[in-house]
Amino acid sequence: MPNRDQYTGCTVSMHKCRCFDKLNEEEAAFLESKTVVIDYKKGEIITKKGSFASHVMYMDSGLAKVFIDDGVNTLVLKIVPPGTLFGLSSLSEENTTFQYSAMAYVDSTIKQIEIVAFREMLMRNPAFAKDVIDTLSANSAQINGRFFCLTHKQSFGRLADIILCLADRIFKSEEFELPLSRKELAELSGMSSETVIRMLKKFDEDGLINLQGKSLSIKDYTRLKRISESG
Repeated sequence: MPNRDQYTGCTVSMHKCRCFDKLNEEEAAFLESKTVVIDYKKGEIITKKGSFASHVMYMDSGLAKVFIDDGVNTLVLKIVPPGTLFGLSSLSEENTTFQYSAMAYVDSTIKQIEIVAFREMLMRNPAFAKDVIDTLSANSAQINGRFFCLTHKQSFGRLADIILCLADRIFKSEEFELPLSRKELAELSGMSSETVIRMLKKFDEDGLINLQGKSLSIKDYTRLKRISESG
């Protein structure tokens, strides 16, 4: 029997942009001169959907969410970890505004690169451009898989996805301080806060995790992975 693709609701891409490694000294100095570094506090809005896109962003340190909302409901598209470019959907000159909003999950430092200079570098350096295209492709594949999971996986599978995503791709540990509120976990998994709270309690009672306040530890990784895969 052929293996089915294992889709995951994880919002964090494993793809790290290496485009800046493709620049020579002159090109690196040029982009550096068009870059500012901004510190954001936890909960601070980094960019707002519909605002003019004057720059692309590079997460130097911290953690942020990229999302769309209608003033009532919020859909998280992805989590932005360190070493990641975002705002790339506005690179086309036909898209002059940001296509989504972004907010800092924790205190974060972000490099803002003037979008006109970034576009110029795409034209000048094919290796740089290729890596940016690879980043866009990886983002697209991840979001497609995430939407598949949100529409086809049951609630337990979706929450298992998020817990494993944080453990494997953000903290790289089975024990960590959970930086997200129950409401934010609900946004990531496409469920209500009440459902997430009830399911976290169930995971704890079943010995899958141990949750004390914001301290979370995975007690049975194999079973949690099985729940994630089976949906």
